[in-house]
Amino acid sequence: MISVIIPTLNEERFLEATLRNLHRCKKHSLEIIISDGRSTDSTVLIAKKYADKVLIYHGKKRQTIAAGRNLGAAEARGEYLVFLDADVIIPEPDAFFSRMLANFSSRQNLVAANCFLKILPDRETLTDRIFSTIFNYLFMAQNNFLPIGAAGGEFQMIKREPFKAVGGFRENLAAGEDFELFRRLRKLGQTRTVPSLTVYHTGRRAHQLGWWRLMLTWFRDTVWLLLFGRTYSKVWEEVR
Repeated sequence: MISVIIPTLNEERFLEATLRNLHRCKKHSLEIIISDGRSTDSTVLIAKKYADKVLIYHGKKRQTIAAGRNLGAAEARGEYLVFLDADVIIPEPDAFFSRMLANFSSRQNLVAANCFLKILPDRETLTDRIFSTIFNYLFMAQNNFLPIGAAGGEFQMIKREPFKAVGGFRENLAAGEDFELFRRLRKLGQTRTVPSLTVYHTGRRAHQLGWWRLMLTWFRDTVWLLLFGRTYSKVWEEVR
């Protein structure tokens, strides 16, 4: 079984399309888990129509994305954990997961994988295409050729036991929890970017903030994390 864990916070605009797309998968058994951080819109109602489990955070402080993902993972039953953002579309999910699983089967030391990330064609600009290409090959270099490990949070597929062994995502990180996890997983085994596979997302943060501002934020958080063990960002602001 593959457990798909989606953290949500006010995702009514995009969540239904993401969940409907996952339900196109017939060949593989998918367990869909929504981990909601106290949405105030119709996110939870949408989630209950499609998900196997809907978990709602009841803490007083705002939940980090990392904590939301860990909450979902704690309830997952699958051998593989797929962490997916709420605005992500996987084209032909049956074929996609067949090829992902084939990569794990053929590489016994593989503990985690990602794929290329692109903006949805009807939203993509030339600038999106340029920056997406840069980051896709940067992640591929770090996973496939360098002993580092890196991945964006839009899509990550991780074996359950290695995920548990490293303690999951660092919940005290407001940002950068995605690539930080892959860096720790890389110490247990191989991480890999599968360039023949692609998932699509809305690119909403880059479109709202602008690529240069977003890159500056990512760069600053990465440097802070590597130097001080924490990110510069204290809160990852909603972009909807």
